[in-house]
Amino acid sequence: MKVLLVNGSPHHKGCTFTALQEIEKELQTQGIETEIFWIGIRPLSGCMGCNYCLEAGRCCMEDSVNQFLEKAQQADGFIFGSPVHFASATGALTSFMDRVFYGRAKLFSNKPAAAIASCRRGGSSTTFDQLNKYFTISNMPVVSSNYWNTVHGNTPEEVAQDIEGLQTMRILARNMAWLLKCIEAGKQAGINPPAFEARTNTNFIR
Repeated sequence: MKVLLVNGSPHHKGCTFTALQEIEKELQTQGIETEIFWIGIRPLSGCMGCNYCLEAGRCCMEDSVNQFLEKAQQADGFIFGSPVHFASATGALTSFMDRVFYGRAKLFSNKPAAAIASCRRGGSSTTFDQLNKYFTISNMPVVSSNYWNTVHGNTPEEVAQDIEGLQTMRILARNMAWLLKCIEAGKQAGINPPAFEARTNTNFIR
């Protein structure tokens, strides 16, 4: 079993990475394979709604989105992390996730996911809420912890002092590992995931 952890910060090994690393260490202790995927600092365009990916299986723009989608096929669970920018996830991660999740129901359905937010002081709750919406529209079980999945600090060293935040990360990792093992045990027992049903789209125009 493998969990793909996404670092949506422009800083490769900053505060968000520090939180993800705490999760990664605990997942590995639980026997789960991990990989931290950094979206990088190259400009990431938002989704254009061109539908190219629905036919090709990859985005028409060659960047970290396609790199991630290749890895996602082999992943059993996901954790997306972002620093707080104006009480929201970073613009780059928002564009990244818009394109990653567009038309990807079969890739992500029934795979557990979680979001984490890193902030200096405030805005973490709205960022956490924003990220979770990608999962709840994609048939993904959302993994929780003993508190909202946030850490506080302005530097990695300060995050390392947030003992409650780091505990929240470790408990999140244990809950993720437990759920993945339960899903695997269910498969071994012949319990199949819910049948996939194609989306029916409606609107308010009559």
